[in-house]
Parts: sequence; C-alpha cells; structure tokens
Amino acid sequence: MAPYESDRTAGAEGLPDEVDDVRAGRRKAARYVVPVAVVGVAAATIGLVPALADSGDPSLPKITAEQLIEKIAKSDVQQLSGTVKVSTDLGLPSLGGLESGMLSGATKGSGDSSADPQSKLMELASGTHTVRVAADGPDKAKVSVLENAAEYSIIHNGNDVWAYDSKSNEVYHSTAPAAEKGHEKAPKDVPTTPKELADEALKSVDDTTSVTVDGTAQVAGRDAYKLLIKPKQSGSTVGAITVAVDAKTGVPLKFTLVPTSGGAAVVDAGFTQVAFAKPAASTFDFTPPKGAKVTEGKDGKDTKDSKDSKAPESAPSRGDLGKGLDGLKTIGKGWSTIAEFDTGGQGMPSGSSSEGGDVSGFLNSLGDHVKGKFGSGTVFSTRLVNALITDDGKVYAGAVTKDALVKAANAAH
Repeated sequence: MAPYESDRTAGAEGLPDEVDDVRAGRRKAARYVVPVAVVGVAAATIGLVPALADSGDPSLPKITAEQLIEKIAKSDVQQLSGTVKVSTDLGLPSLGGLESGMLSGATKGSGDSSADPQSKLMELASGTHTVRVAADGPDKAKVSVLENAAEYSIIHNGNDVWAYDSKSNEVYHSTAPAAEKGHEKAPKDVPTTPKELADEALKSVDDTTSVTVDGTAQVAGRDAYKLLIKPKQSGSTVGAITVAVDAKTGVPLKFTLVPTSGGAAVVDAGFTQVAFAKPAASTFDFTPPKGAKVTEGKDGKDTKDSKDSKAPESAPSRGDLGKGLDGLKTIGKGWSTIAEFDTGGQGMPSGSSSEGGDVSGFLNSLGDHVKGKFGSGTVFSTRLVNALITDDGKVYAGAVTKDALVKAANAAH
C-alpha cells in the first residue's frame, strides 16, 4: 500500500502527489544527536487511521493523523538548544554491573578509547540520563551527557566530529563529509532525538499499524499534539508509541514506547527545556584539553598530542558491525519481523565437563529453555527484544514474544 493512499480523509486531498516533497522535507530537517540506545527495533511500518485531536489540554485546532504526520515530515527546524531527559528500561537482568561491562566491551571502537561513541552508547541502554543538545543547521550539532562530576560530549562542526570523556580525559576524533544541500550528516553511530525516533517509526506506511491523534499535551512549556501508534499485528512486544509533536514547528518533543507487558516505558525521551533559536557559534568549538589522549577514527592512530594526529579519510561505518553473520534474513513483516542468522554452529554451551556445565547452567538461568521441531534452545528476554538461540547455533530475534520466536524456528526446520 502506497503511503497515504488507504485512509485518505477530507482534509488530506492530493497527498499522494506531495509524497516526494514530504520526504524531501524530512531529509532537510536537521537530526539532533541525543544518546538513546536500542530504539531502532521499535521502528515499523504504519497504516493511517484518521482521528481528530479534539480533547485534552491545551485546546488546539483539529488535525488528522495524516496531517500531523505531514507536519512532522515538513518540519524544517535547523536551530535549537535544550535539555532532554532520557529513560531506558529494557528489564535486563542485574549482574552487579557485569552486564554493562559486557555490553560496552562488545562495542569497543577504535583504539578502545573510552571517548569513542561506539564504546559509550551501550552504557546508555539503561537508567535515566540528562542530555543537553544544540544544533545550528546540518553541519553543527552538540550533545552532552551529564554524569556525576563528569560529562561526555559529542561535537559535530563542519568536517570534524569530536567526542570527549572528561572522566578519563580522552578524546575521539573522526571526519565526516560536509552536509550536502538538503541532507543532514550527523554522526551515524549516535542515536537520535524524539524527532529522529519518530522518523524511524514513520519511515514506511502500510496496514500493519493504526495511527491516531490522541489529544494534546504540554511538553517543555510548548503546546503539542499526541500521535498514538499501535500495532495491529499480534505477537509484538511493542504495546504503543506516543509522539508529542510541537503544534507550531512540527518537531517531535517527546517519544515514549511502552511494551505489551505494561509497566514503565521501555524508552521515554523528551525535552524538559527547548528553544528554537540560533545557539552561539562557540557552542560548537572544541580543542582537546592539554594532556588528553586523542584517538583518531578509522585509519588514524593513538597519540598523546592532537597536533600530531592525522585525520582519517572517513568515519567508521555502522555497516561494519553487521559483518560476520551468516545468511542474515528476516521472517515476517512489520511489527512481527524476526531476524534470523546462523552463528556457525556455536549454540549454547553444553557438555558433561564441570566447566561446560557451569557455564551452560549460568546462561540457562538467564533464559528459558524451549523445545520444538528445531530441536532445543534458550530464549533470552528483555521487555522489548527477545532472542532464541538454538543448540545448533541458529538465532531468531525481534521485538516479538517467545511464542513467536519458537513458531518461526519451527517453520524454518
């Protein structure tokens, strides 16, 4: 189903002819980097269900879901500054801090620098964080994660991308091509603001989801419409996504994802303060502090003096992270999509040895043992993403229930 064609409303005549303009507007809107981990799995296809925002506080003009999505897509805010509160609750098992170290170690970047964004992102996969953001067009952006007596910042200024960890006094540097006209070039390895999270959820449109306008709200002192996104498909762990959209600018101000299991939101990212004004030019200036260890990105080298470091030709590609998976493919569509790949026969540890038994027992204690036509395996669960690892090394993962994973594994055998 083509975007906007299935559920057209009286207020949205002619929208199919404007899809290219909408997409161009979406690309033109600057992406403001705000660390929020493991949210891409929430992105899915969406079918429009018109509804009117005629209730709630404040009182705003009526708008359809179709028109509100159009407003988001055409938003062309290039300058802003503000503070974002980010809370992530995947329900990961507590291992006394060990899980954070394991996740961080699995994503170590160039030179194992503590300032490398790839090393920092997984540390933000749980808990609540305060983030300050600023942007001035597609080539200037800054995000600072405020920690106890420390700060971690990523600065994108022209061709340069700097990251600085004040706790370790380490700097990471890479280069990025200057933004082409109408295209943003924010660091690709850094997750996004409510705006970009909403863009991910609205990338394509079909009949797997209902989208309605669910009243109004105030976010960071600004009037906003609430866009409610809910799967129509069964088997998804995503209960609903709510996006608070600034009534004046069309910029998403808050993104909330709740699971089907209920309870606290899995992801809740929203502005507590925001201003749509040009930040001071000095906001995006950065010089490595004296004595800081500077690590260059791809093709670079570690150095104690930033003046001696040679800039790499390009920043590391996120695509490199996907290498090594054998026959990666997807099963299903929309919210029920499951990724399937082969680890090469490396399934769950097993065996009669004391060491093997201990490891197997520990890992199985973190998951649920299941059996089926595929044989046997273990399902590891969070409040959003579940993964089935079979004993013969096959992996099935997605934002779906355990039963959906077992069904997919059975169908594949």
